[in-house]
Amino acid sequence: MILESPLPRYVLYFIVLSSGAMGCQPSSAPSHELHNTASSMADTTRAGSNGSESSSSEVLNPVLDLLVQTIAHDTSLVTQERKSELNALAQWAADRLAQGDQAPMVFICTHNSRRSHMAQVWAAAAAARVGLHGQIPTFSGGTESTACNPRTVGALERAGFGIDTVVPSLSGSSENPTYAITCGDTVPASICFSKTYSDPANPSTGFAAVMTCSDADRGCPLVYGADARFAVPYVDPKVSDNTAEEAATYDARCRQIGTEMVYLMDQVHQRLESH
Repeated sequence: MILESPLPRYVLYFIVLSSGAMGCQPSSAPSHELHNTASSMADTTRAGSNGSESSSSEVLNPVLDLLVQTIAHDTSLVTQERKSELNALAQWAADRLAQGDQAPMVFICTHNSRRSHMAQVWAAAAAARVGLHGQIPTFSGGTESTACNPRTVGALERAGFGIDTVVPSLSGSSENPTYAITCGDTVPASICFSKTYSDPANPSTGFAAVMTCSDADRGCPLVYGADARFAVPYVDPKVSDNTAEEAATYDARCRQIGTEMVYLMDQVHQRLESH
């Protein structure tokens, strides 16, 4: 679907978001065990030992909900090292929410093209699943802007997200298209186009900067305006571009990021309940 709008860029931001981003070069970050989304969809019998909620959600799109029910069990596969950083991010968010503040998260990579957009969209879905979407707005950005890679959009669509194209692009360039990506009918769309993390579409203060690639983590030691900074780097699926493994690699990275974002938001929810 194409969303046509004559409205100015920032007016449309407000309408669609009602409350905004980074992608990367290949990194040397350690990867988890990779899962092919299609082949593992049927594997729903493994019991998780981490307290993640696995019940069906009335908020998410049906296909996405089915995948989330599966990956909620996969959170047991997240390494303790990565859980430690995700738990710290969850505690930051829970503390802000307990004080009556929002806990915005900006996912940052180099080009805001792949992993940061996946993290932004999955974090929004995972927050909505536990009733926290309005309290944890999610954004993404880069140290420079390029374009949201079509392979990223394809992987999210295969996972069950709804994809609309916003015309004209909010980036001001047809080479950097804007996508409105939805996880459910009652949840505002995530607006995705490549931008720097300091773009006006993103919060300028009081947010958690979440570094999703090692290059951005090293190259951007200080994120101006961030209340806190966390590093959860992912291996760039770009390594498989234009190969027979391309779709499988993007689906695996999409699923890995989804699994960790589901774990993250479950941890925020649990910490809020214990406050």
